[in-house]
Amino acid sequence: MGFRMAEEVVKGRLISENGQTFLLGADGRRYLDSEPIWAGYVKHWLGRRVRARHLPQGDYETGRPMVIMWPDEEPVERPHVALYYNERLRKYPASLLGHIAINVNGEVFNFSHLINENEVMTPEEYFYRPALGEFAPHPLLGRYHVAEDGRAYLDKFGRLFMRSVHVLQVEGLPADRLSRFYHHEMECILNTPCDPGNPGKYPGFNLFTRNCTTIIRDGLRKVGLPMIKGIFPRDLFISTVHHLLKDERASSIKTRLFRMKQLNVPEAPKSAVPWPVNPINLLRLRRLPPDYP
Repeated sequence: MGFRMAEEVVKGRLISENGQTFLLGADGRRYLDSEPIWAGYVKHWLGRRVRARHLPQGDYETGRPMVIMWPDEEPVERPHVALYYNERLRKYPASLLGHIAINVNGEVFNFSHLINENEVMTPEEYFYRPALGEFAPHPLLGRYHVAEDGRAYLDKFGRLFMRSVHVLQVEGLPADRLSRFYHHEMECILNTPCDPGNPGKYPGFNLFTRNCTTIIRDGLRKVGLPMIKGIFPRDLFISTVHHLLKDERASSIKTRLFRMKQLNVPEAPKSAVPWPVNPINLLRLRRLPPDYP
């Protein structure tokens, strides 16, 4: 029996049987047995318990709403902040230094030089969007492109399928204040008039003074971390880790540092870790916990 989701989330074990892929719920019902399920999910989660729902975007090939799927884990309910350092994408010059984003109370703020990549997302959307429809690389060029018929291939599928992500989880920061700061910055970016000569670009972007890193850095400074520095992603991440771990015992802040390994799929090559730009951060990197890569 099929099931059509609206906004609700369904849970079950991902099953492949007689050429059909579906979720088998705890009640014995088959969910999504007539839905297009991305092969990347099947590769990594077949037999595991997962959650799923529809996305508002449709698949170009089928015209049907896309399904997003992610591991069946309970979301964090308490106030929290997580800094995400994304390793660099190979064969993509704009990603030479990697990328950084931040999760504040379950909202992931992603800032970019491309207008349509300035987004506030749920964690599952950030990490696990399918490589289908507008989230997939262009089938011929393999990168951002708008086809003649207006279809936009934005290359924005789940970040964890594109690259490994280094995570610094933090408890004890004023998350509400931080959220208000980033919402204000996002609103300013999205309300900035476009440059007719570069309609897809954010006109206020500057490599050294206003980029994904400096916006996130300035928010952290405003809520009590004035010592952190960095204008590029890897440097800001290491600087933040260094100062928070150093001051953790003398403050009410609690941290956890770890790496989420890339879930390899054919749509993306294996990511790589670039060196920090600031040599001081090379020394700091050596002092981090030995179990952190």
